[in-house]
Amino acid sequence: MAGPAFRAAAVRVRVPATSANLGPGFDALGLALGLYDDVVVRVADSGLHIDIAGEGSETLPRDEKHLLVRSLRTAFDLLGGQPRGLEIVCANRIPHGRGLGSSSAAICAGIVAARAVTIGGENRLDDAALLDLATEIEGHPDNVAACLLGGFTLSWMDSGAARAIRMEPADSIVPVVFVPGKPVLTETARGLLPRTVPHVDAATNAGRAALLVEALTRRPELLLPATEDRLHQDYRAPAMPESAALVERLRGDGIPAVISGAGPTVMALADADTADKVEALAGTDWAANRLGLGRRGASVLPLAASSDI
Repeated sequence: MAGPAFRAAAVRVRVPATSANLGPGFDALGLALGLYDDVVVRVADSGLHIDIAGEGSETLPRDEKHLLVRSLRTAFDLLGGQPRGLEIVCANRIPHGRGLGSSSAAICAGIVAARAVTIGGENRLDDAALLDLATEIEGHPDNVAACLLGGFTLSWMDSGAARAIRMEPADSIVPVVFVPGKPVLTETARGLLPRTVPHVDAATNAGRAALLVEALTRRPELLLPATEDRLHQDYRAPAMPESAALVERLRGDGIPAVISGAGPTVMALADADTADKVEALAGTDWAANRLGLGRRGASVLPLAASSDI
């Protein structure tokens, strides 16, 4: 393959926050949310320059260690070669370390931007390859599938390749996220999971996950039973006791609530009539945000004025 040529103009990529698992759909179900990071990438003559505004601006590295840069580099390798230099501007709105897919957003933004800035990039790296690459970097496909495709996604691995289908969530669903002040590392949360679970719990989760597909797309009135989980949330509770208690309290009030991803954010699936009431239940220890559904996945957008990024 001949080395790639790159566009002179910058490209802008927008990626949504995501919530994975959604209760019983462990490592399989994901939902894109109406909260977005924007990234602008331009091929430069030399070097690497990164500007970061918003979430993580004080802590994220501004060098090759940045997950976005590592994802760009990995994609450029598959596209045929590295550019001479890169200029990157990040406007981050997705909270980090809270179970809302910030790492998946960085990965997807990087690989989509690399393809967009490469002339003929879509011919060298198609959408199926994008999902495979994002999954390889992230380690599992649930968040990256929802980030790339938008909407409500079901993802799985088939002979080592990532696969996903996109479904339309019901219009009436209004996600409300309760974001705590302190993060929980995904590695910590995963480390609490047992190697085996009782057969009855696995069977229950299989049924609930199947029901959740129907509830999220056509029958939201079934969301409370459909979001029951026995595979991961209780085991992870010691790492996030306040989150576990909030889920229990909300569900006790009849509100479908789950741990978002690996936590510690709690997500309630309300509707237009109950969202304000649900949001008011946050208390002082949580930042409650009523979000829309992320109908669009990772997208290349026209460049905006600097005040918009």
